[in-house]
Amino acid sequence: MIAEYVNKAMASAVVKKIGEGEYAASVPGFVGALGFGKTRKEAKDELRSVFEEWLVVALRADDDLPEVDGVSLNFGGKRWQKQPVGGR
Repeated sequence: MIAEYVNKAMASAVVKKIGEGEYAASVPGFVGALGFGKTRKEAKDELRSVFEEWLVVALRADDDLPEVDGVSLNFGGKRWQKQPVGGR
């Protein structure tokens, strides 16, 4: 499910030329997830790496995440409930 979420988010990535031989890539709705490179491909490749790290931080913080093309990683309430060891 997480891989599908990342792939669908990356499919909506926007790459813009910001200077001579400089590109910036972002995914709309995901503030702070940016990639830069000398080519469009480099910028998008860096964006994927940054986005995956961004997603881990957001999941650990239990942040609400945007739905991406019908895929949601929000499960209502806390995503990861601590369970007692031994099922107690």
